[in-house]
Amino acid sequence: MPFVTTVDPDRPAVRLVVGVNGVLEGGDVPARASARDVVMAYVGLTKPRVIELLLLTTVPVMFFAAGGVPDLGLVVATVLGGALSAGSASVFNCVYDRDIDEQMRRTRRRALPRHIITPRAALVFGFVLGILSTVVLWAWVNELSAGLSVAAIAFYVFGYTMLLKRRTTQNIVWGGIAGCFPALIGWTAVTGELAWAPLVLFGVVFFWTPPHTWALALRYREDYKQVDVPMLPVVRSARNVARQIVAYSWVMVATSLLLWPVAGTGLVYPIAAAVLGAVFLVQAHQLERRARNSEDLAVIRPMHLFHSSNLYLSLLFVAVAIDPLLR
Repeated sequence: MPFVTTVDPDRPAVRLVVGVNGVLEGGDVPARASARDVVMAYVGLTKPRVIELLLLTTVPVMFFAAGGVPDLGLVVATVLGGALSAGSASVFNCVYDRDIDEQMRRTRRRALPRHIITPRAALVFGFVLGILSTVVLWAWVNELSAGLSVAAIAFYVFGYTMLLKRRTTQNIVWGGIAGCFPALIGWTAVTGELAWAPLVLFGVVFFWTPPHTWALALRYREDYKQVDVPMLPVVRSARNVARQIVAYSWVMVATSLLLWPVAGTGLVYPIAAAVLGAVFLVQAHQLERRARNSEDLAVIRPMHLFHSSNLYLSLLFVAVAIDPLLR
């Protein structure tokens, strides 16, 4: 997201950096950053849009696990702990990837590439968020949810960011596991234990992640190529990527329908899952047809599927929340 800062993007020689104490450092203009500048920069490090998407998979699962409306205090504590956890993982990701973020169009306006915040200050911020998230979940939710949250942070930072992202085309397939944890955390927050139903929803998010991310990576494949990140669209043709998107989409839809027999849902959920899945599959196949004979992004239009994938997941989990209320 764009930041409101005192840094002029057209004057790169003037580099103002917000240190741990909030004072602008390392520039030619000694000044103090405004409170808004500092807050917006730190908020941007947490990737708020990612947090929104993760929480959208947490709260509906809590409704489903409770068989209705869960305790409001528990929802607030889980949402707060989950947001802090996701924010912590994102901050660590930004710190580690600041070198390539500075070179990519999609990420070069983040706080670290623009030298608004020092890496040290960001690292401290990430640890503070991670510790707070664990304390909140442990104290006001339960130990299992807190442990799952810590595992999600660790997997995203060490598994995806540090180990997989720059080494394999399967980076987002296995790295995407971190984004599946909110379904488990939402369930365990209510029940205190794991079950097959949240594991099915874990699988939905797992198989949803590659089509979602590869559509975005198609749009920014030159960025990833420039920084030697082997995202699938960088090393494979658009046609090959589109075929894999179609394959994962079919498995995703099939997995979503498993919740009906596994958890004994009402009719609202399977009808919604079938309709949403059919629409998504049509769009995935349309992308594949457009990519058969062209590498032109204007022809392929991958962002259409990317935005559709966000809508698909949002509406599917809304159906997860509504189903027990209408049973």
